[in-house]
Amino acid sequence: MQMEGKRVLVTGGSSGIGREIARSLLKRGAKVVISGRRQGMLDEALADLRAVTPSVWAVAADVVSAEGREATLRAAVDCLGGLDILVNNAGGVRAGRLERTGEDEILAMIAVDLTAPILLTRAALPELRRSGDAVVVNVTSGIALVGVPFYATYAAVKAGLAHFGEALRRELKGEGVHVLTAYPTGTDTPMMRTNRAGPDIGFPRENAGDVAEAIVGGIEARAVSVIRGGEARVQTIALNRHDPLALDERFLGLKPALEAAVSDHAAL
Repeated sequence: MQMEGKRVLVTGGSSGIGREIARSLLKRGAKVVISGRRQGMLDEALADLRAVTPSVWAVAADVVSAEGREATLRAAVDCLGGLDILVNNAGGVRAGRLERTGEDEILAMIAVDLTAPILLTRAALPELRRSGDAVVVNVTSGIALVGVPFYATYAAVKAGLAHFGEALRRELKGEGVHVLTAYPTGTDTPMMRTNRAGPDIGFPRENAGDVAEAIVGGIEARAVSVIRGGEARVQTIALNRHDPLALDERFLGLKPALEAAVSDHAAL
């Protein structure tokens, strides 16, 4: 797929991976609307991205609500004149032991990481079908492929989003709408500021720009998935499939340090 002139909506586009996806697309000649909840962050992101090209707009809305999804989609279509690519990137996380995670936090993760992208995609499908050459991108997480202690709910919703994308891709096959699932590993973004797990316990972080470039490259190639984390991630996925108990033992040794590092990780 050529990006020149493509009309794109990126949710959660005011910072992190979403902002860098928007930047990468703009450099390739796409027209982009970014959405987010915080007007101030959107204004700052818009000023930054317009240094690349003026073909970028922003809408302040919360895609968790029906009103927010309607406002987001309406603004995107009004600004762009249609829609070719939807990037479901908005997300949130609360780490820690399940029994210490509040019900409101669990429900918030389900809402923003799973329900919102499903419902926004459903609402966007008529516009995407009119494009005739459209893509839905669901930004999930490497945790959707390999469950990590203290991220039980986050793993569940991100895996759910991944399987939503897989099923939808097959549902829409031959109908002019492709679906790509992205699986970032730990990435240096504002969402990770309260996560202290680092390379010393096996959790390095990637640059958000590199992750975004890989995702946009996946769109161009009509890839089914983009999995980040290099050979180490490939080996961990394989071990999880063929000998999950061995991976259980590996995590057992990491649990004290990992719990201490992520117990305050919250971005909802």
